Amino acid sequence: MRYAWIEQQRGSYSVRTLCRVLEVTEQGYYQWLKAPLSAREHRREALTVRIRAEYRRHRERYGSPRIHRELKEQGFRCGERHIASIMRQEGLRARGARKFRATTNSAHRLSVAANVLQRAFQVEAPNRVWAGDITYLSTREGWLYLAVFLDLFSRRVVGWAVGKTIDTRLVTSALSRAVARRSPKPGLVVHSDRGAQYASHEFKALLGRHQMVQSMSRKGDCWDNAVVESFFHSLKVEAIHGLDFHTRKEAEFEVFDYIERFYNKTRRHSYLGFQAPDVFEQNRLRAVG
Repeated sequence: MRYAWIEQQRGSYSVRTLCRVLEVTEQGYYQWLKAPLSAREHRREALTVRIRAEYRRHRERYGSPRIHRELKEQGFRCGERHIASIMRQEGLRARGARKFRATTNSAHRLSVAANVLQRAFQVEAPNRVWAGDITYLSTREGWLYLAVFLDLFSRRVVGWAVGKTIDTRLVTSALSRAVARRSPKPGLVVHSDRGAQYASHEFKALLGRHQMVQSMSRKGDCWDNAVVESFFHSLKVEAIHGLDFHTRKEAEFEVFDYIERFYNKTRRHSYLGFQAPDVFEQNRLRAVG
C-alpha cells in the first residue's frame, strides 16, 4: 500500500522524499514497479526499514553487532552478517574514530601510589574497583575538561564532573559525586594515572576519609587504564565528534545526555554481553538474590 501511495504522489514530490517519509527504500519501490515482491524480498524490505529506524534512534552510534541485538530482542529473526550486509548496501556506518591527545601531566614531585590494579579489569562485584581519568572537549568559549570514574564491575560511570580548568577540584568533585551515589564500603580501590590532580594532598585526603585504596598506572603506560580510555573513545566518537559547541554549557549538556540517558541506561556494551551497565547490574543483583 505504501508503494502504491508513492506511485500516486510521485508527481508532486520526489521518490526519495516519499520513501524517506514512509520509511521504505527506493530500491524496494523500484522493484515493486517492475514486479510484485516475493515473500523473501518483503522480509528484507521490512528488515531494512527496522535497521534504518534503529540506526537513527541511536543517532548513528550503532554498527551491525548492536543493531542485531536490538532487533533480536524485538523479535526479528536475522543474523548479524545479514544485517551488516544490508547496512553496507544502505551506507549505514557507525560513527568513525578520531585520536585525541592526553590531558594529565605526571611531571611533578608529588608522591605516587603503586599499581594495585595491575590491569585486573574483570571485577566480580560492584564498588570494589573504580577507575578515573580526565579528557577535554573543545568549545568556542575554550576547553571544557571532563573527569569521570567508572565502576569496573559494570563499566558504569558512577561519578563525573566538568570544569574550565584541569585541577584538583575537578577530580575531587567527580569522586565525591561517585561516593554520594554509590556509598562504597571501605577498601574500594580507586585507580588513575599519575597526574598531579590524583597525586595531590586534597585528593589523597578524600580517599583517606572514605578508607579507599589508591592505585596508579605505571609511568607512560596508557594500557594500565584502558577501560576509561575506551569510554572516552566511545564518548567522543558517538556523541562529540562533528559537533560545534558555542558554549561550555552546550558541551556539558551533551556529556550529561550521553552518560546519564544513553551510556549508563541503554548503550549496549560488548564486554557486558551487549547489555547496558544499569541493566547488567540489575540482572546480576537479581541473580544473586
